Amino acid sequence: MMRMIPVVLERAYLACLESRGVSRCVQWAWRKWLRYYLDFCGKYEHPERDRESLQAFLQKLAEKGQDTGRQAEAAASIGLFYEVVAQFPAPGAAGATVREEAGLDWPAVFRRLKEVMRTRHNSPATLKTYRSWIRQFSGFVGSKPPAELVADDAARFLTWLATERRVVASTQNQAFNALLFLFRHILEKPYELEGKVVRARRRRHVPVVLTRDEVDRVVAHLSGPHRLLVLLLYGCGLRLSEGLNLRIHCFNFDDGILTIHRGKGGKDRTVPLPQCLQADLLAHREVVRKQFEADLTTERFAGSFMPEGSDRKWQGRARDWVWQFFFPAANLTLVPADQKLRRYHLHATEVGKLLRIAAREAQLDKRVTAHTFRHSFASHLLLANYDIRTIQEMMGHSHVQTTMIYTQTVPSRTRKDRRSPLDFAPDEDRRGGET
Repeated sequence: MMRMIPVVLERAYLACLESRGVSRCVQWAWRKWLRYYLDFCGKYEHPERDRESLQAFLQKLAEKGQDTGRQAEAAASIGLFYEVVAQFPAPGAAGATVREEAGLDWPAVFRRLKEVMRTRHNSPATLKTYRSWIRQFSGFVGSKPPAELVADDAARFLTWLATERRVVASTQNQAFNALLFLFRHILEKPYELEGKVVRARRRRHVPVVLTRDEVDRVVAHLSGPHRLLVLLLYGCGLRLSEGLNLRIHCFNFDDGILTIHRGKGGKDRTVPLPQCLQADLLAHREVVRKQFEADLTTERFAGSFMPEGSDRKWQGRARDWVWQFFFPAANLTLVPADQKLRRYHLHATEVGKLLRIAAREAQLDKRVTAHTFRHSFASHLLLANYDIRTIQEMMGHSHVQTTMIYTQTVPSRTRKDRRSPLDFAPDEDRRGGET
């Protein structure tokens, strides 16, 4: 159920709209946006009175496909809310000092989590995941305040996930890492769980892999930048987030190298650019350049969205050509904090939707996602007898065991019959190589 606006606040808000001569029809729309905003803040643990929360809310609207006009209307509605709510004391202000002396409360924990993760340059996706697990953990411990938490509480929660929720090992590990961050960086308490946690069963799922013909059939039903993006996912083994976050400076066409910055785990890596795509990529870059030149003539255009955690020096380069997204969104996004316009990249939800449609039109009997093309990249390299360590490096895996899962997606070429090397033919013996 959507969150209700407190009665006293709603009256003050509507009175302010009346005094400014806003029509009843517009009043209804603004009130709706305010309710959406308050609901968003409650769901994602954003402080209602913090103007940064509005930026996060508008980003969510953009991800859901709301156009700039609706985003501007929402920003105006919530901007008025900030003016009105300033007349009311913050809830619980009188007891804030007492709580601080007693230790962090849960809202303070989530605020601190956001601050620390931004300082450490963790990705927004990691913040969202950790916040979700910590919220579940806070519900599990009930009324116990954060200051009184101990490692045994975390052990009980992780064991409950394995025994009651029956989560897989990767899910339990994700929760483990979120609580590790909570205890180590927020609560600053010991987190020794060895021998205390029932481990979830490890289930290694064999990835879904497409044949080269199936890749071509899906791509044939895509067009424009989405087609080019999916070809890069397959041709370079990219995660979808890595492909969407590519910028102009990531492409070295002279040397045929693509650099992926801040991939999973914050790591950088390089992969070869497919030679057969160079002409299409260069043509697409010129289309993006013309769009960028038009943006520069747009009033209030402040450039692209810069990487999370960038300092002011880098933020000042948002209007530089090399920092523009290689796959930019079609529309500009209004940033409420400064009322500037910026351009984001294509949205992941849109790419996923178009891929599902393309796979259906290609009449594939497999479940196809953006990550399927990364799986297919690794499997096809293995099929071509590429070294597993080389594939590990190109995939950006920290451990070769992660890459080894792809050996289950290709037929084995190792001989299984038992023979003596004395029985090998001369040419067969030479193929064994020297030791």
